[in-house]
This record gives sequence, structure tokens and C-alpha cells, in this order.
Amino acid sequence: MIYLAALLLGIVQGLTEFLPVSSSAHLILARLFFGWDAGRLGLPFDVACHVGTLAAVVVFFRADLVELAKAIPELARPPLWPAEGPGRRLRLIILGTIPVVVAGLLLAGSIEDALRTPWVAAVSLAAVAVLLLVVERVGRRTGDEASLSAPAALAVGVAQAAALVPGVSRSGATITAGMFSGLRRDAAARFSFVLGVPAILAAAGHEGLHLLRAGMTLDEAALFLVGMGVSGVVGYLTIKYFLRYLASHSLDVFAWYRLALAVVTVWWLLGGRG
Repeated sequence: MIYLAALLLGIVQGLTEFLPVSSSAHLILARLFFGWDAGRLGLPFDVACHVGTLAAVVVFFRADLVELAKAIPELARPPLWPAEGPGRRLRLIILGTIPVVVAGLLLAGSIEDALRTPWVAAVSLAAVAVLLLVVERVGRRTGDEASLSAPAALAVGVAQAAALVPGVSRSGATITAGMFSGLRRDAAARFSFVLGVPAILAAAGHEGLHLLRAGMTLDEAALFLVGMGVSGVVGYLTIKYFLRYLASHSLDVFAWYRLALAVVTVWWLLGGRG
């Protein structure tokens, strides 16, 4: 049964990491609704699943990441802020990563654990749902990644940092911030997914050190590999088809889904099932 739970959680992670519905909230609520073991399938397992989705985004955007890696030497050469090209895009990624690094240091440990509750997830799901509905109804969104400014990249980075709170959704928050900055839905999503690579890598590395110190049984390793592999395959397919979807569809369906899930969660908790 525990392996079936690991399989299903891997599918949940692969789908919800890139859809604007919050993977962390879904992993927390899946354990709540189905009573799965949060000890063996807790935060370390979540991070293993995140490694799977990290692999998915690296494979899907491999050409972009190679281009950014080749631009690293440009950081030491003028101009300080290029008008265009991979060097400018790399600087935007670095700028957008700073807020999540700061927030990660401030929220590390007991504060982070305290936020991983169904109540926090429910409130965050509802709050960001409202933002998704609002952003679809205000402003003109015709820009691509090349039109993203430094302040806008920083704003997207702040949104990514806010997604450390379960229920916010990293993709939901960053895509919304990008759209408020004038980007098209698909352009905002592409920047969001590439921006997430350093953050997910840092989270996986941080938790990986704890696992190395604590040790891992063969059974635990097998569970982690199941979650990692499934989330990676599902995550790759989700990126591919979600980007196609965003080219001609709004985010409303995800907003209404988030609101419905928040209502169900509150009903479940008030009914004493939590």
C-alpha cells in the first residue's frame, strides 16, 4: 500500500508542480484525505518528488539552460546590463532568484514546518485563486521574455519566494506576477519554469544533506525512487501540454478548482476529519 501511495503522490507532484494549483498543498491534502503515512512520505519524500520534476524541467528546457550556461562568462564583462541576448536573460534569472534565497534562509527549520498545515494550504489556495481571476481581467498581456524588465523579474522572484507557503503555488504566483508585468501567459510560464530550476535544486540539496546525515534504508530509497521517477515523467508531459494550453486558454479553470479545493478542505477540517 505504501508503494501505491508513493506512486500516486509522484503523479500528484508531477501534475501540480507546473499547473498553478500548488504541489505542496496537494501533497499535504492527499495525506490528510487518504490518511497516508506522513512520516515515511513526509517532507524528504516531497523533495525527492521535486527532484523528479526538476529533471523534467531540465530536460524540457535543456536548450535554454545550455544557452544560459554559455552566457555565464558574460557576467564578468561589460556592459553590466545588456539590452538583449542570453546574458540579459541570465541576469534576470539571477535577480529573480535572490528573493527565494533570502526567504528560504528566514523560513528554514521550525517556521517552515509550522506552515505545512491544511489550514494554511486552504487559505493560500483561495487567496491566489482570486489573484488568478483578477489578472485575467486587467491589463494588456502581449510581451515575451525579451520584454521583461529588471523590476518585473524581481517581482516574479518575490512571488516565487511567497510560494514557500503551502497552497500559494510557485507556478501560480510567478505566472500571475509575470502577467501583471505584461507578459503573455505562455511567456510568463516559460520564465517561471526556468526561474524555478535554482530554487528546486537548492531545496533538494538542502534536504539531501539531512538525508545523508540521517541515513536511509533500502525501503525508503525505493519509495523515493518511485516518487522521483513518476513525478519526472508526469512533470515533463505536464510542461509540454500546459504551455500549449496557455497559448489560447485562460487560467480561470485553475482558479475555480483552487477555490473548490479550499472549500472542501475547510469543510473536511471543520467536520473533525483532520
